[in-house]
Amino acid sequence: MSTNLKVTLGMFAAALAAMLVVVVVNRSDAGAPVAAEVLVRPDSHRLSTAADGKTTVVEFLDFECESCLAAYPGVEKLRAEYGDRITYVVRYFPIPSHPNAFNAAHAAEAAARQGKFEQMYQKLFDNQDSWGHQQQSQAAVFEGYARELDLDLTRFRADVTSAEVAARVRADAADGEALDVRGTPTFFIDNVEFTEAPTYAALKTAVDASLAR
Repeated sequence: MSTNLKVTLGMFAAALAAMLVVVVVNRSDAGAPVAAEVLVRPDSHRLSTAADGKTTVVEFLDFECESCLAAYPGVEKLRAEYGDRITYVVRYFPIPSHPNAFNAAHAAEAAARQGKFEQMYQKLFDNQDSWGHQQQSQAAVFEGYARELDLDLTRFRADVTSAEVAARVRADAADGEALDVRGTPTFFIDNVEFTEAPTYAALKTAVDASLAR
């Protein structure tokens, strides 16, 4: 075996060993609990709250995200089935490349300030096909949803464009980034990232396992 070949093989072995170390390190982090105080804040929007606090599902979402819309029916079925046996938390993670992601999040937050976050959350997903991925602002459409929900429109208009609402949405997104959320929807169950496809069946299996512990 030539000296050059020995050197080449030695370098390849060293590189392979380094790659294996990286893989092992990454795998050791997989499934590790994240910081609970960052995952759920005191002002995070809870669609249900379990009295025993045992099982918590957190979803980082973008109302304009097609994958979030695909997960939405299963999420609603899960929520209907488990009700207040689980705590279900929604957090904003608008994707900058989606033209109306921030407008939609601001509309949801403005509705939340009148006690109708869940109703606006459902309006936005139920109608995403009509307003999503439009280059023009859909703020007027969202105001129409606010009217349908009997919100105080003067207050809604003030809130939806306020610095406070914008900061609230950015704060959720910043927490997502701190938790290494890279896309939507991203789910966490009991402070651990849920890495399977977010189908109803997969989420149900994870929730059942949590409740059984």
